[in-house]
Amino acid sequence: MASITIRNLDNDVKKRLRVRAAQYHRSMEEEARIILRDAVNDRRAVPRDLAKFTRECFVPLGVELKFLARVAMREPLNFS
Repeated sequence: MASITIRNLDNDVKKRLRVRAAQYHRSMEEEARIILRDAVNDRRAVPRDLAKFTRECFVPLGVELKFLARVAMREPLNFS
């Protein structure tokens, strides 16, 4: 396993990390590992279909989404 040192961490960030770790009954080091692991495994970082993403976000909340059908774009104006 590798180790890292984080320098110049804001006091407020350290305090919030300590509080968050205590809420989950973990050490600050374990909490930092979990946060880093989740951040690099974040599935939102992978590009995907916007409509699918929108449905995944709002349908579980009970929001019914109706998407409009796509139509062809108009020709650009010609000022010549």
